[in-house]
Amino acid sequence: MKTIKAAAFKPKHFDWHVDGAVATITLNRPERKNPLTFDSYAELRDTFRDLAMADDVRTVVITGAGGNFSSGGDVHEIIGPLTKMDMPELLHFTRMTGDLVKAMRACPQVIIAAVDGICAGAGACVTMAADLRYGTERSKVGFLFARVGLAGCDMGACAMLPRIIGQGRAAELFYSGRMMPGPQALEWGFFNELAEPDDVLAHAKAKALEIANGPFFAHSMTKRMMDQEWAMALGEAIEHEAQAQAICMQTEDFTRAFEAFAAKQSPVFEGN
Repeated sequence: MKTIKAAAFKPKHFDWHVDGAVATITLNRPERKNPLTFDSYAELRDTFRDLAMADDVRTVVITGAGGNFSSGGDVHEIIGPLTKMDMPELLHFTRMTGDLVKAMRACPQVIIAAVDGICAGAGACVTMAADLRYGTERSKVGFLFARVGLAGCDMGACAMLPRIIGQGRAAELFYSGRMMPGPQALEWGFFNELAEPDDVLAHAKAKALEIANGPFFAHSMTKRMMDQEWAMALGEAIEHEAQAQAICMQTEDFTRAFEAFAAKQSPVFEGN
């Protein structure tokens, strides 16, 4: 398969930095609380698609600049124009935003969201699509679609959020359109942990580095199985896991781990 170097990516609509095997995406329009635009949606989608072919990055951190994650779709650059579009144009847009979530779930790298401040609308959906989420006491997460006359079923939210926090809790957030404070997001399982605002990005990067130093192929298989098994009966899931684990047992990392254990050493994983 063709490979590319993620370190060479040069996106125009967000900041991109690669440090070793960890890439960091920073939504960087702090004066507007880092809203998404048509262009940034598309470029994020394309970046996560391209990561499937990148062999130099094993984990991705996504965050926002200036004390906020993202306020969602830009009111003037997205919401306003949407009110003037016809049905084919609207469907093109909603499919594009959904394709961003699909690309995040399909890329083999573990994605970690570092969330401070406002995380609303599409920003909340992007956070939801990450594999791990770290927040702060002052984080506020909101699926605000009802506030603007829209359904909660945006970018896969009605499928994913109930699996993260439970059906009843997700329904209450969708129907109320309220903001979920950081401590409640932790209690409900949306956030994995809370950190201090000045530390949340470093905390996420440290976890990303820890995971990047692990068995990349095996982690990618875990991510794939967690997604695919949503729609499987238990027996089918067990068979898929049997096949997936057998494939992992053929990797050199599996042999490296055994040999290190036998030698009473820590394994050094190389991702193959």
